[in-house]
Amino acid sequence: MPPLPESAQSAPPQAAPAAAPTQARTADPATGTAARPAAAEAGAAGAEGATGAAGAAGGRLTACPGCGEPHDPEDRFCGACGTDLAAPPPAAPPPPAPAQPAPGPVAPAPAEAADPADTGSFHLAPPRPGGDETLPLGFSARLSDPGEGEEGADDRAGEAGGSEEAESQTAELRGGRGQVCVACGLGGVDADGYCEHCGHAQPRQRDHQEKELEGVAAVSDRGLRHHRNEDAFALAAASLPDGSAAVAAVVCDGVSTAHRPDDASAAAAAAGSESLLAALEGGAAADEAMRGALMAAFEAVTALAEEARPRTAVPRHNAPACTYVSAVATGPVFTVGWIGDSRAYWVPDDRALPAARLTEDDSWAARMVAAGLMAEAEAYADERAHAITGWLGADAVEVDPHVAAFQPDGPGVIVVCTDGLWNYAESPAEMAEAVPADARTRPLAAARALLGVALDGGGHDNVTVAVLPFPATVARAGTTPA
Repeated sequence: MPPLPESAQSAPPQAAPAAAPTQARTADPATGTAARPAAAEAGAAGAEGATGAAGAAGGRLTACPGCGEPHDPEDRFCGACGTDLAAPPPAAPPPPAPAQPAPGPVAPAPAEAADPADTGSFHLAPPRPGGDETLPLGFSARLSDPGEGEEGADDRAGEAGGSEEAESQTAELRGGRGQVCVACGLGGVDADGYCEHCGHAQPRQRDHQEKELEGVAAVSDRGLRHHRNEDAFALAAASLPDGSAAVAAVVCDGVSTAHRPDDASAAAAAAGSESLLAALEGGAAADEAMRGALMAAFEAVTALAEEARPRTAVPRHNAPACTYVSAVATGPVFTVGWIGDSRAYWVPDDRALPAARLTEDDSWAARMVAAGLMAEAEAYADERAHAITGWLGADAVEVDPHVAAFQPDGPGVIVVCTDGLWNYAESPAEMAEAVPADARTRPLAAARALLGVALDGGGHDNVTVAVLPFPATVARAGTTPA
């Protein structure tokens, strides 16, 4: 490092002449970092305030206003304490009184009295009032401002933990001015999905979704391996012409190798649910309404491939595509419709009775088993097992909706799910073991429990599951049975 200019070598007005030879930058014995010379600070005060004398010479190292650590002029943040170097410098405090030289060696200050600004320590926000010893979802830590004593540091810590100003800013964000960070609870979220205060990446809206209607509930989750959730679901209830209720669940799984799989599943779930309920309310039979819903979903996904793309867009070989499975409870009967390898299971309340798988996969493994070429366990252990042979999309070879109606002898639940769940509970017996005993009275809790089974098993895929109690727990839309 070049020597300081002669103007910086002179002693400050307060210092005794004998102190002049110590004005060059020296190492702080307490921290091992370079300490800011008093004379350099005085010589630069008129030009840059607290930025240090080195900042007065362009292209040379400057000092961090937080800890005094040297840094390059182009650095934005201090590598030692994290101070934002681009922020305006704080108002300089009044000059301290001249230090009185001690005649003998000075004992070092106790460690507990060290200034946080000198040691680089952080002050954590104090616990929230109310006696709760658990930490909130996110807590904040912030470096104390330089030049402040313990009182100022406490004030800063209180500000980070929930001062009136911070609470006001958070209230403004939650009042409609923007999304609030789920980690720190203080910062807004920028257009790229990151917190402007702590930098934490925010979850996407579809990463985890839950919904519960009277008589049905569903949960969808991104899982632990995929970067986005390409599943979708829809729940709905309608009044039939005879006054009874129809309750439906639709679950779709986007084909990951296709273009826009998340849009495909969302379009299919929305269009299928809307078509199904409209047909039932119009007096159509459940099986007829289900077939119409499957075709409506197919048309919605096909339309995505026909949307205009910019001429410069890279050609897509695979059109948007997804699988589809749906169940609707109408009186003493429920009807299931599907295309692809998403499944529906029947799990009776009386676990002494056998559970059942209600759908047959449109997949390579199912075809091998149906043709008698492989045993089921062998087929589903093959790496080609999940290659689907039926789907919704513009490039589907054929669209052959599968529809079946069932009339159980007793109450139970219909589990409608993607392969992200049934991969971990494939057989009817395994699914029945995973479904909680109170699933019919607490469908949302049951759906969450089944999601937990998939995540505990590894969460290799998106997971979506709907739990539909049967008989329907509503006598008509908006009412409960007597």
